[in-house]
Amino acid sequence: MRNVYIIGSYSTQFRKWPELTHKELTRDAYLNVLMDAGMEDGCEIEFAWFGNCFMNSWGQCNIQGQVCFIPLVREKLFPERVPLINVEGGCATASMALHGAWKDILSGQCHLSLAMGVEKTFFPDDREKTLKQYEQGIDQFDKEEWISEYQEAGRVSGTPFEMGDNRTVFMDTYAMQACYHMAKYGTTQRQIAIGAAKNHTNGSLNPKAQYQFAMTTEEVLDDRIVSYPLTRSMCAPVGDGAAAALLCSEEYLKYLPEKTKDRAVKVAASVLTGGKYRKFDEPSLSKVAADKAYKMAGIKPGDIDLAEVHDATSFCEIYQAEMLGFCPIGEGGKFIESGASFLDGKLPINTSGGLVSKGHPVGATGLSMIYELVTQLRAEAGSRQVQDAEFAIQENGGGVIGLEEAACSIIILQR
Repeated sequence: MRNVYIIGSYSTQFRKWPELTHKELTRDAYLNVLMDAGMEDGCEIEFAWFGNCFMNSWGQCNIQGQVCFIPLVREKLFPERVPLINVEGGCATASMALHGAWKDILSGQCHLSLAMGVEKTFFPDDREKTLKQYEQGIDQFDKEEWISEYQEAGRVSGTPFEMGDNRTVFMDTYAMQACYHMAKYGTTQRQIAIGAAKNHTNGSLNPKAQYQFAMTTEEVLDDRIVSYPLTRSMCAPVGDGAAAALLCSEEYLKYLPEKTKDRAVKVAASVLTGGKYRKFDEPSLSKVAADKAYKMAGIKPGDIDLAEVHDATSFCEIYQAEMLGFCPIGEGGKFIESGASFLDGKLPINTSGGLVSKGHPVGATGLSMIYELVTQLRAEAGSRQVQDAEFAIQENGGGVIGLEEAACSIIILQR
């Protein structure tokens, strides 16, 4: 298999950006990913992948990437006639864009390919519209099927499944997954809070994070309940942002300046899996993807030095630590509580602050996770730097099918 490298990586700060348009966010991410790669222009880019989920809420239902890039083409900042494929996969959208760019290089058809994710989820004067757009990440044709699934999980766990109009439906589905895990394995709300507090503290060290303040476990527990056992501090915020990566072949890398070559990060594995209505105790699609990714990279879970996982709620970090093989199934809560996933632990998770602190503009999230891992592997993460990291893993889920995500990306990067 060909070697593929990330030579440029960038993320805007995630926050509520009501004053910025999709085109402006695109411009920011594109020009800065070129700068990170040490390129004056993108004239040699041969293919591009553009991730977005909610632009239809702003009136642009199709050709989102083409529309956002036209000003850059007109100004000769992006080459004319380059094909651009629009990607949508819920919260895993940006990772799918990177997977496409990776396959461009693997196929031998391209030497330089761009992946980008751009999202605006915040409507300043329409809270209902902000919440409504998230419903598209779960089956709208047969709602009774997944509602019944979660009602059964509620019956088994002893906590009724309820949906509320003051939050997205995903907070309710994640909450029920947490309740089931608590009932079966003895996971506690405090363990979830420990992970949340750890990530808010990591986020306080990240200038790109939407929330840049530290929290204690008690402060997380004392925050208002969103959907039991989840408090507000355990849930990812609404926000806007963009992120991008520039990928190249080994042949192309040879002709780049030494500084660019020294900062290049290898894509050791990229795997996508699809969700299904699984049995309650059946391992998730993320475990299937992780097992394939470890095999592709030729490593084991114990070789991983740090991870960014999709903690749309802080329970997810507990669960994904199990699915990625960092601890036995059912012991994710104990793993987090032990301090193993802390910045100074044996396997730091979500050094960026995770989605609960860094933010979660859906279509950009996956590439922002890649940006954090690339920054770490380059030893450029400052006060949150993990020392001597060689292998890093990303887990990014999107949408919901039954008790798991509809799509999942696992990407392993190597220094």
